[in-house]
Amino acid sequence: MATVRATRRAVVTGGAGFIGSHLCERLLEDGAEVVAVDNLVSGDRANLAELVGRPGFTFVERDVCPPGLPEALPGGPFDLVMHLACPASPADYLRLPLETLETGSHGTRSALELARRDGARLVLASTSEVYGDPEEHPQRETYWGHVNPVGPRSVYDEAKRFAEALVTAHRGVHGTDTAIARIFNTYGPRMRPGDGRAVPTFVRQALAGEPLTVAGDGSQTRSLCYVDDTVEGLLALAASGLPGPVNIGGDEEITILELARRVIALTGSRSGITRVELPGDDPVRRRPDTTLARERLGWSPRTGWETGLKKTVSWFSELPPAPRMTADHV
Repeated sequence: MATVRATRRAVVTGGAGFIGSHLCERLLEDGAEVVAVDNLVSGDRANLAELVGRPGFTFVERDVCPPGLPEALPGGPFDLVMHLACPASPADYLRLPLETLETGSHGTRSALELARRDGARLVLASTSEVYGDPEEHPQRETYWGHVNPVGPRSVYDEAKRFAEALVTAHRGVHGTDTAIARIFNTYGPRMRPGDGRAVPTFVRQALAGEPLTVAGDGSQTRSLCYVDDTVEGLLALAASGLPGPVNIGGDEEITILELARRVIALTGSRSGITRVELPGDDPVRRRPDTTLARERLGWSPRTGWETGLKKTVSWFSELPPAPRMTADHV
């Protein structure tokens, strides 16, 4: 296992987002002071409601892209920068294509300059989308990917691919202590019901008694990871000396059709399943090879799908009714 280092002061960009808010919570529980940065374009203040007012936590509402990010943050110097800022769901990056690309480029540069100033370790939250519609299965970190640079998903895919290149170059030129995490499909409480991803869409549809909208024939696969496990993986990478990239994701591959059936069974819903058109460039298969994370970080997912889905369903069941929606199955 890689050498473990302690975190005293951390910055989490995208801290009001789904994974970011869970990460802020865990860092605080571990005794770190945390500054969450988010422009709330896709994040939500409600995700941080239980953290506001807690000793050691600060929220800064601002974009990561304009210059001056290091000077704009209270506290510091920081020893960890977790860079999660970026629209991540189809609904968001299709609505905000230029902002998504700017966050991957200018936003990543700002986060790197902050890390360089303070001698902090920076962890880039990259994505399995850098593999595109993969021709290698399962996907290892050495795989270069099969990505359409001008396709409907390209703004997100290429933003993350460029961010990885920028982080790697910054490490080489300036010696910045960096790491790249390639996050696979993550689910859990605080996902937005209308963000277009399969789990929140299916859960909301099942709870509302609506048909679950499965794209295509539903044979496309994903490997799901509960958010607590993803956070554990990110922190394990942060505490190590590995530069990455390192895959962080679930090890159980499941078809979208089977996922829909499991959600119906788990919620006790009488919903049926209806078919919708398959989105363009939708990956056919997606499963990480997590050998590197297991052997070098001592990390592997621990939350079974039934436990994770039960927690997710419980959280969604307390939300007010949401508009009808379909899943993009990201």
